[in-house]
Amino acid sequence: MTGDANSFTFASIGDLHVKDNQPILLREMFEEISKRAGALVLCGDLTDTGTPTQAELLAKELRACAIPVIGVLGNHDYESGHADQVKQILCDGGMRLLDGQVTEVDGVAFIGVKGFAGGFGPRMLSSFGEPAIKTFVAEAMNEAMRLENIMRTVNRERVVVVLHYAPIVETVEGEPLEIYPFLGCSRLAETIDRFKVSAVVHGHAHRGRYEGRTPAGAPVYNVARPVSKPSALPYALVSV
Repeated sequence: MTGDANSFTFASIGDLHVKDNQPILLREMFEEISKRAGALVLCGDLTDTGTPTQAELLAKELRACAIPVIGVLGNHDYESGHADQVKQILCDGGMRLLDGQVTEVDGVAFIGVKGFAGGFGPRMLSSFGEPAIKTFVAEAMNEAMRLENIMRTVNRERVVVVLHYAPIVETVEGEPLEIYPFLGCSRLAETIDRFKVSAVVHGHAHRGRYEGRTPAGAPVYNVARPVSKPSALPYALVSV
């Protein structure tokens, strides 16, 4: 967080993993966030297996949030094949769900895509070999292109990028090395670094590290719920 009196503070958390028929106990946290921040940003894996019932449970809890709620879906939200229903339920509940779009709160532009896997730096998977590999890489490239296309339309001093997958390796450190390629992709950071960005938030890497920076210096925060944060709370407080 910064000490700038003109800054905007938002709360961010990912990987809520709301399950069927289990107490989720999020209402109190959402009420608390409403007193501490100007917006709540959710970084994917909102549900555990992507069922409409789980989305309805989360939408019900989000009624306790008195500030704008912005977010993206994660890989778990696609698991059951009902992602469109999940999106509709959450949007009907008042959430601003981003999938290649931008929304604004108090002059801060929030741009969101899910992102995808593929690895980092010189070890990033390339589009070579079998058609299945090329399809996998094409998905990562498509997510980065969708992010770039919307970022080109935004003309704001303060821009926050909302992702599920990590754009840099630093914020996945702590996870098993074998799964690094499935936690994010440097193509996202390459896109981000073409623009002026105030902050990037993502989830997905439960054992990762809270903070890192893109090669050009944009701050990146892993706000997955299990990750330890400076706030000592389940959510991060970020000022831009």
